[in-house]
Amino acid sequence: MHALVVFESMYGNTHAIAEGIASGIRPAGEVRVVPVAEATEDLLTWADVVIVGGPTHIHGMSRSTTRDDARERASLPESTLDLDAAADGPGVREWLEGMTDVRGKRAAAFDTRIDMPALLTGRASSGIASGLRHHGFDLLVKPESFLVDKQTTLVEGEAKRAEAWGAEIAARLTV
Repeated sequence: MHALVVFESMYGNTHAIAEGIASGIRPAGEVRVVPVAEATEDLLTWADVVIVGGPTHIHGMSRSTTRDDARERASLPESTLDLDAAADGPGVREWLEGMTDVRGKRAAAFDTRIDMPALLTGRASSGIASGLRHHGFDLLVKPESFLVDKQTTLVEGEAKRAEAWGAEIAARLTV
């Protein structure tokens, strides 16, 4: 089995979750983890399953303006935020908009969001899942959210939960 984990990450949390998901899948097959800018059509063709995630910005997927704002916040002198190496690339929204249809390929969607009720924060994973379905992907599992605190640090145990979610996806593929 070949799994492709595509992520958008500003401060590294979504990247860490993507790596956790990959760790959960790895015992069942080959996994590649790439920022959205590197998620080429060749990699989509290679993959048996595509798992896509991004941060929740203003109740949904990021936009260029919200990514600009995130970069600006990290550059402030008093900021303790560090930008992910892939923070300057495009977002999942733009990647999905430019994608060609892929009929019948399996997929899953995830996001990172503040540890508050989803009704208040929104969930990027809902929009990601919708975009994947629009392009013909079959979703294996419900979209999943992984939580960060108000200082944008992963909540204790979320990386392990991501690994377990990855193992669940792998188990569904090998049945």
